[in-house]
Amino acid sequence: MRPPPTRPRPTSPKRPLRISGDVRLRLDIAYDGTDFAGWAVQAGQRTVAGVLDEALTTIFRTPVRLRAAGRTDAGVHATAQVAHADVPSDALPRAYSRSPRPGDAEFVPLIRRLARFLPEDVRVINIVRAPKDFDARFSALRRHYRYRLSTAPYGVEPQLARYVTPWSRDLDVAAMTAASRELLGLRDFAAFCRHREGATTIRELQRLDWSQDGHLISAHVTADAFCWSMVRSLVGALLAVGEHRRPPEWCAELLTATSRSSDFAAAPARGLTLIGVDYPADDQLAARVLITRDLRTPG
Repeated sequence: MRPPPTRPRPTSPKRPLRISGDVRLRLDIAYDGTDFAGWAVQAGQRTVAGVLDEALTTIFRTPVRLRAAGRTDAGVHATAQVAHADVPSDALPRAYSRSPRPGDAEFVPLIRRLARFLPEDVRVINIVRAPKDFDARFSALRRHYRYRLSTAPYGVEPQLARYVTPWSRDLDVAAMTAASRELLGLRDFAAFCRHREGATTIRELQRLDWSQDGHLISAHVTADAFCWSMVRSLVGALLAVGEHRRPPEWCAELLTATSRSSDFAAAPARGLTLIGVDYPADDQLAARVLITRDLRTPG
């Protein structure tokens, strides 16, 4: 006898695949750069991004990588660095407290946890959900830096010693101010930038001025973006003017150079701090990214 025909087993309907999208977070960060080898992750080096990435990866239990508005050099500080990170939505609940405090903003518990995970020389000041087109680097309109020096005969007061450069020679602030005015505008700052393959040296320098309060001298520098070592190089050249080793017009003459000038040294890193980053309104973020990504050429 033939065996009875087998009936196909009923199949259950396929479950839709679970898709976990990413949530983009904006982080506002402060750090003392003295003991860091800069912002960017480097193998075998202690860096700001490396420390933060490790802490966030531990908390979210998934790899997290930050992208910053400006990759500060070794020894440079920040009071208002901005970075973004994309976190899988199914990992996001790990940012929340099991016992939320009334009135806390969404990511205050995460900020508190990071304060326990991070070393004392880096702090995450604030975290919010970022608009979908936000990019910490490419959405930025401009960055603001401050460089501080002390010409006091004793150097720098201990409380400021990590953030102010001692300068033993007198400086002519009026001469430095005059030279600074000639550098403003959209220009090729090749003479003031260390070479980076594929990077442009054309920048719009929007502010470069000086103030003095007793022995404390400060430079205020703003541009749409900065190339590698640009702020410290600008300050270094202007210090040569301030010491009367070069005339004020010399700095403007450097703008004709096509590569980093060897006629001056960059100012020491310790006096430099990133103090602000400006962004457009949310509905203008995508357009700003397109403008920023468009590589400039001499026109």
